Amino acid sequence: MSEEPEGETMRYGMIGHDDRSESEKLEKYLGEVDWSYLEKHYAAGALVYVDPALDLVSVGKAFVEDDAETIAAWKKAGDILIPSTPHAAYWEESELSFEALVVSPFVLMREAPEK
Repeated sequence: MSEEPEGETMRYGMIGHDDRSESEKLEKYLGEVDWSYLEKHYAAGALVYVDPALDLVSVGKAFVEDDAETIAAWKKAGDILIPSTPHAAYWEESELSFEALVVSPFVLMREAPEK
């Protein structure tokens, strides 16, 4: 293995540089799903319900940026919550569709608007 000459450094870079905004990147992970997709995330304690009054991508951005103050305010107001057993039972029995946004390790979700 050869050594680099003193004073030179390796230059690393991301392949396929992405100039999209954080919101545009998050939109890529937003989709419509049914309860069977969300159920495993609920069981793992990774599911977060988001009130329909909030923009799902904006909430996702707050999670990505670790904006603890904003997230705490939404929790306090009841705008986001960790679903409980009655929520899961209702959604399992329903034939509803959901909007979901993966913001690892969480999945943010809410009922999809009726079409």
